[in-house]
Amino acid sequence: MFESLSNRLSGVFDRLRRRGALSEADVEAALREIRVALLEADVALPVVKSFVDGVKAKAVGQDVIRSVTPAQMVVKIVHDHLVATLAGEDAAAGEAGLNLNAPAPVVVMMVGLQGSGKTTTTAKLARHLKERQRKKVMMASLDVQRPAAQEQLAVLGRQVSVDTLPFIAGERPVAIAKRAREAARLQGYDVLMLDTAGRLHIDEALMAEAAAVRDATHPTETLLVADALTGQDAVNVAKSFAERVGITGIVLTRVDGDARGGAALSMRAVTGRPIKFVGVGEKLDALEAFQPDRVAGRILGMGDIVGLVEKAAETVEQEDAEKLALKIQKGSFDLDDLASQLKQLRKMGGMSSLIGMLPGIGKIKKQIDEANIDESLLKRQEAIISSMTLRERRNPKVLNGSRRRRIAAGSGTTVPEVNRLLKQYQDMSDMMRKASKLGKKGLMRHGLPGLMPGGGGRPFGR
Repeated sequence: MFESLSNRLSGVFDRLRRRGALSEADVEAALREIRVALLEADVALPVVKSFVDGVKAKAVGQDVIRSVTPAQMVVKIVHDHLVATLAGEDAAAGEAGLNLNAPAPVVVMMVGLQGSGKTTTTAKLARHLKERQRKKVMMASLDVQRPAAQEQLAVLGRQVSVDTLPFIAGERPVAIAKRAREAARLQGYDVLMLDTAGRLHIDEALMAEAAAVRDATHPTETLLVADALTGQDAVNVAKSFAERVGITGIVLTRVDGDARGGAALSMRAVTGRPIKFVGVGEKLDALEAFQPDRVAGRILGMGDIVGLVEKAAETVEQEDAEKLALKIQKGSFDLDDLASQLKQLRKMGGMSSLIGMLPGIGKIKKQIDEANIDESLLKRQEAIISSMTLRERRNPKVLNGSRRRRIAAGSGTTVPEVNRLLKQYQDMSDMMRKASKLGKKGLMRHGLPGLMPGGGGRPFGR
């Protein structure tokens, strides 16, 4: 998401930095390019105009022109305006989050068009509330229009271990909503999530039904689920729901397939409501809280190190991490440990997901694309290790030619792939042995070059 916008803005700021001192003409030229970049990213015209005018008011002035690092000042001003544009009216720069400050069960109503990913998002959000906030959640499907919609939510509920309201044939949406609220109250649920019906387009019947459910249940949160890939159409949908039903926030789906990001930038300005969550994949754990300051940093090539650390903390088991640290200290890192690290990397979203969170990655994006990172490589490497015996994993020195041919055949790979994995393991093992010998003080004194082959900072394998 925002990939094309990030690339364009990075080019603008790189040209500014090369100029050193800036004139007003330089800033004006940069603002024109920013305007074009926003329009190309499918941001709504009124939002572009408001954004550029806001940046211009602060950027074209003596504070920037006389600044020691004027280009950095312009970047900061653009960053601050991006945060303001992406954050909702009542949201601070950080995570907007859900408002659960109401008597239990807190009702969260999900609305949107058919095909936007509403039912799956309901299950993702229920999982998020259950695992992150330790809430007891019930889901109820009010969709009596789409065949098997209620059964779909029940299946998803079993997958995320969240209860769903049993459905009764012929019951209407408002009646289902009332029954769900009473059941949630009697059974002590903290949150009740209502998955309403959608349509292929906005019509009077859709709005009337959503409004009737709202009036019957008085939801604390009404979240619009919108598909980021629909661009300006998503903005129009958001505007209609905000005016007719009233929404408290937005969940954007399929943002991993949208390189422009214009819908996200436009929706907050058009509806006055914050984007609270984004769907970043098909899996039921692929839901992230939308945090404007971090997103703005990623757009401007500053990365999201905090997000990277949080992603690691979510997936890394503390006990496993401590065991691995102890093995590294003893210099006994084996292929089983490498396999667990490969699995961990896949759980964190693979290399492509992590690379996007690193600062300055936009500048080498072309080289990364040309490198053609193969995400399936992690699975193949895991398969190679799984095809080894316990003795071979614990002591790779016994892996002669015939054993390597057997492992390649058993894992569906080639002998060169097996050799490359063993070379990778050997390099990691050597580095970890050096780290254990240097100790904490030695690492601080020698730094990363001290871990490289020969201690001179030469890259691995050269």
